[in-house]
Amino acid sequence: MLTTTTRHKSKALGQHFLVDRRILGRILAAAELGPNDLVLEVGPGRGVLTRLLVEQAARVIAIELDHELAQSLPVRLGYPANLTVVEADARTVDIAALVGPDNPYKVVANLPYYAANPIIRRFLEEGPQPVLLVVMVQREVARSMTAQPGEMSILSVAVQFYATATQVCTVPPAAFRPPPKVTSAVVKLVPRPAPPVSVADPAAFFDLARAGFAAPRKQLRNSLSQGLGVDGQVIGALLESLEIDGRRRPETLSLEEWAQIHWAWKERKEIGSPGLRQD
Repeated sequence: MLTTTTRHKSKALGQHFLVDRRILGRILAAAELGPNDLVLEVGPGRGVLTRLLVEQAARVIAIELDHELAQSLPVRLGYPANLTVVEADARTVDIAALVGPDNPYKVVANLPYYAANPIIRRFLEEGPQPVLLVVMVQREVARSMTAQPGEMSILSVAVQFYATATQVCTVPPAAFRPPPKVTSAVVKLVPRPAPPVSVADPAAFFDLARAGFAAPRKQLRNSLSQGLGVDGQVIGALLESLEIDGRRRPETLSLEEWAQIHWAWKERKEIGSPGLRQD
């Protein structure tokens, strides 16, 4: 079955197709597929992985942005009865309409580099949330998703707030046809039943974290001051009250420390302390 919603050309997308059977096996093992599983595949390309998915899962919905690839995929695989191909952009397609509001599903995705971050965050932040994601991304993105304090980024905070992230394997350029110029990696994401830290409002929490990473190479005090548009002395006093050294860099903070700053900042704004911007 093929559902058409948009048209794009392969050349414009610059696709690289995974052909290494060992990497395919690692992806399938990480997905922990069972005969009753519903799988949403993003970026099936020529269907090398899709062919294996339809053999192991009850149903596969493949989202392909490229018109020609979407049209040819069912033909290439011999029209498997449990495959639905949707020609659409995973950044905007109605996920609930595809999988149903109450159906558990898994995501397997070979994500284009230019769209990896928004697609991953969409699956994690918007409903219905999958029970598991196995995604292939650029190696630097994978490192950020799985980073520990000392190498954190805003992507680290966003991903780890919603899921546990584990790198499955690295994928060299030779695993693709044609080979890309960068190394990729496969990451397994298991959404959390609840965030690991308590926050008053996730949107406000991420606004604060983004402000903190506004100048990631600066000291935390200066980065937060710049990102929030607040005098550095105010931020310095707030961090000191939490016993967090304002000379640290944003990348060194844990989720727990970002949550502490979030609550303290919320309290200061509610009190209306001098030097705070009132939104």
